[in-house]
Amino acid sequence: MPHVRIDWFQGRTAEQKRELAEVLTREICRIGRCEPDAVGIVFTDVDKENWARAGKLFADS
Repeated sequence: MPHVRIDWFQGRTAEQKRELAEVLTREICRIGRCEPDAVGIVFTDVDKENWARAGKLFADS
């Protein structure tokens, strides 16, 4: 069972998530030769104050 986790900054619409879920599922099934019911996708919306890179919060950029 393929499982995809997408961590990104909040602000994407439900429509953007729907489209991405549909496209990712279709392509995973095509390449991995599996059924759509086997594909799980989780979207995690993260505040910029909860994500850092190179020792700095993205909220401080």
